[in-house]
Amino acid sequence: MPLWVRKTLVILITICTFGLITPPPSLTVPVSKSNDTSKQDLVNSELTADDEEHLFQLKVEDDENNRQQFIETTMTAVEDKSFEKFGQKIGPVIEDEFRLAVLPKIEEVILDLTKQYPDYKLHNLSITESPSGGYGEKIFNIYDNEKNKDLVRFHVRRDHPPLDGYWFNFHYHTYQDTFQTHNDLGSIYWDKNTPPRWKT
Repeated sequence: MPLWVRKTLVILITICTFGLITPPPSLTVPVSKSNDTSKQDLVNSELTADDEEHLFQLKVEDDENNRQQFIETTMTAVEDKSFEKFGQKIGPVIEDEFRLAVLPKIEEVILDLTKQYPDYKLHNLSITESPSGGYGEKIFNIYDNEKNKDLVRFHVRRDHPPLDGYWFNFHYHTYQDTFQTHNDLGSIYWDKNTPPRWKT
C-alpha cells in the first residue's frame, strides 16, 4: 500500500474515533522502510569489510616499515661496532672494501634472521657486547633478550696462508648448530706485514 494512503487512513481513523482507537500497526509500521534498513545494513557491512581489509593492508605496510626501520637501525649499530673493532689503524685501510663486500652480506644474514620473528617481537633482538680487542675474533652478537641467548655471532679472523700475506676472514656462527659451523662472509687482504691489533 502506498505511503500516502496509509497516512490518510491513520489520520481518518484518529479523527473519526477522536483518538480513542489506535490505528492498526500495519498502517503505522513502515514495511518498506524496514526493507530499506536491511539494505542499508548490508551496505554498512560491506563498508566494514572494506575498512577491515584497508586496515589489514595498513597493518602489513606498518609491519614492513617497522621491519625496515629495525634493519636500518641494526645496520647502523653493526657498522659502528665493526669500525670500533677495526680501530684507527685497520679501519681506514679496509673501510671501502668492507662496505662493498662484507656489509651487504651481514645485512642479508640479519634480514633472514628477522624473517623468523613476527614484527612485534623484533624489539627483543639487540646487538650485544663490545667488540674484542687484541687478537680476539668477536665483532658483535645478535642477542634475543626474551630467551636470554645469542642467536648469531659475527667474527673476523686473521688468516696467514703459507707464502701469502695476511687476510681478514669475516664469518658468522648461529645457535642452530651451537655455533659450530663457520659461515663465510668474505675475506679482505691486508698486506704481507703483520696487521696491528684490533681496536688500536
